[in-house]
Order: sequence, then C-alpha cells, then structure tokens
Amino acid sequence: MSKWLLVNCLTFLLLFCLIFGVALGAELNFVTCGSVIKLLNIKHNVRLHSHDVRYGSGSGQQSVTGVSAAEDSNSYWSVRGTNDAFCYRGTSVKCGQTIRLTHVNTGRNLHSHYFASPLSSNQEVSAFGDEGEGDHLDEWTVQCGGSVWRREEAVRFLHKATEALLSVTGEQYGRPIHGQTEVHAMSSPSQHSLWKAMEGIFMKPSESPVGGRDYSHPHTEF
Repeated sequence: MSKWLLVNCLTFLLLFCLIFGVALGAELNFVTCGSVIKLLNIKHNVRLHSHDVRYGSGSGQQSVTGVSAAEDSNSYWSVRGTNDAFCYRGTSVKCGQTIRLTHVNTGRNLHSHYFASPLSSNQEVSAFGDEGEGDHLDEWTVQCGGSVWRREEAVRFLHKATEALLSVTGEQYGRPIHGQTEVHAMSSPSQHSLWKAMEGIFMKPSESPVGGRDYSHPHTEF
C-alpha cells in the first residue's frame, strides 16, 4: 500500500469515527498496539505534533512540536513495536515495553539524538525515517505505574538510546510555525514529561496474539 493511500485511508477512518460516534475499542481502558492516538502533555496542554517542516538547525530533520488545537490531524501517531520486539495488534502495551511512535501523515518515527534543540538547547526530538522505517534512535520505553499503559494514566517516554525523557517546557516558535511549542528530551523526570493518551482509534485485543498482525512494521487493516 502506497504512503498516499495509507494516509488517506487512515484519515477517512478517523473522520468516520468522529462523524458517527464510533471509536474502535472505546470500552478499553488501556492503550494497545496498532492504535492511532494523540498524546497530550498534561503540564502544558499541548498535543504531540509533527509536519513536513524541517529544523533550520541541529539535525535538519522533520520537526516535532506541541500544538494546543485538539482537532489537528498532524497530531496522530501509530503505536508500533520495534525491529526486535513484535507488537501484535490489540495487545496491551506494557509498562517498561519499548515501542515506536510513527507519525501517521508523514510516515516518520518519533526520534531523538544528541543534537541541541533549537530554543532551549535541550536534546532535540525529531521525526525520522521513511514509510515507518528509521533506526534504533526511534525507540522509546513506556514508563507507567502498573502492569500496562492505561488510557487515563499520565506516562513518560524514555528514549532508549540516550535515557532522556520526552518533554515540553513551554518555549514557543516564531515563523513558520508560530505559536507551536518546542518538544525536546531531558534527563530528569518532571511534570513537563508527563503525557496522556487522548483522541484516537484504540484497537481491540485479538482473540489470539499468534494470529494477530505484527505492528513492528507499518500496516493498515480495516
């Protein structure tokens, strides 16, 4: 399936759910593999966002920001496994599990490295890869308090390679992304690094994980 068709299929399904009040797995109280979700930073009330705008400094990769608008389609991320750990559709994401978050509209993965972020000079967070495939710097460990990532729970995302936490501290960009908030990574846990799953499509558990689809690699099934 082409990238263009994948994006349009996902957009259609999301619009269908919003118009007709349908939410796959709405009764679930945990986040599952294969789900397409928005993530809210609860300290700054902004959703994790990306778009086809590159940083003018640092890595020059696709920028990742925070936006206050709840309805922006560029804030959807797909929950996937890694190359080393399968993530079968509908299985709950466990606390301590390493995942990838793939930006739905551009097919690039949430990524970090030791470049300095543009505004705060913390660790840069970008979107990287092509068609959902990047490298080991796309891997994040879910930190939460119980056995699984619960939808109502504030969680943290620890970048596996650098041991820094996905964070927002409130710095805002000017043109061409005026008003959007810098997203970066920081070594110390704080209120700035707490995130909550919000709008999206939450996949129901499969009857048998053995027969489920592996979300280590990008797929779409309707």
